[in-house]
Amino acid sequence: MKRKPIFLKPYFKEMIWGGNRLRTVFGYDIPSEETGECWAISARSEGESIVTGGVYAGQKLGSLWKNHPELFGYPDSDEKEFPLLTKIIDAKEDLSVQVHPDDTYAQTQENGSLGKTECWYILDCDKDATIVIGHNAKDKEELRRMVEEGRWSELIREIPIHPGDFFQIDPGTVHAIKKGTLVLETQENSDITYRFYDYDRVRDGKKRQLHVEKSLAVAKAPYEPVVREPWVEGNVTRYVYCEHYGVMKVDVTGAMPQMLLQDKAFMNASVVSGSGLIDGLRIQAGDHFIVPFQYGVMALEGDMSVVFSYPTRRYASEGKNYARMHA
Repeated sequence: MKRKPIFLKPYFKEMIWGGNRLRTVFGYDIPSEETGECWAISARSEGESIVTGGVYAGQKLGSLWKNHPELFGYPDSDEKEFPLLTKIIDAKEDLSVQVHPDDTYAQTQENGSLGKTECWYILDCDKDATIVIGHNAKDKEELRRMVEEGRWSELIREIPIHPGDFFQIDPGTVHAIKKGTLVLETQENSDITYRFYDYDRVRDGKKRQLHVEKSLAVAKAPYEPVVREPWVEGNVTRYVYCEHYGVMKVDVTGAMPQMLLQDKAFMNASVVSGSGLIDGLRIQAGDHFIVPFQYGVMALEGDMSVVFSYPTRRYASEGKNYARMHA
């Protein structure tokens, strides 16, 4: 019998910079008017997604990963944690200027954690919205000096953004999502963030903790922009393929179904606009699900856009190199 998609209920996090667009855009039942993050596909213990239907209804994703590895293509793997995390971020105000470590640094300095490679698909943004990617310091010494002197307007690089833009944020990249932006984020399963600067904001009489020395330790200097052009083939746009994940968007329109082969270990899916069907099951904007291992060909119908992500670290069965086989 063919496996079915695994639909998930998100977990929501309130943040000092959050808003209410997770409700107004997607209809989610959010906890407050300062809801900043929807952890849409998450196996992290501090915010797990819950299966909403089928034989696994009510189970947390972490438990499903542990007890049913055959669903994810990792029956013989030593992968202890679900490898990816999918979020929607509603930035009503600016996020902190921050940087993330790579796997090597996080393993030694953060109790064996994964590092944090991430990417952003801009779902929506204000007309003149910007984001921060990179800095202008010529080396580590100048980076430290500009940080210590608080020369943030000179240091950071801001660029304009538009709905549909995509950005890969490699470890060591100084970055910040700015106000008025709604982002779908795909990342390694990690919550390690080092704050360089938080605009001296105060909440409950206190400033948020900064991590300046760790930020300086992992930030790349000088910053070297990397241009990645998406590869478009018909209705499929492939944005990135790196050592941790691949991300692509499928735009479904017209009377004919869009056929898509699921030949990965598993695929995370987020409906980012519109509505339609996956193999006869109705889906709409704000739905998130996992297409399990050995699913085969799926038929997508309707008028919608779906962003898919999948792990690339290794081919699950027999320990083969996943990247080599499925690039």
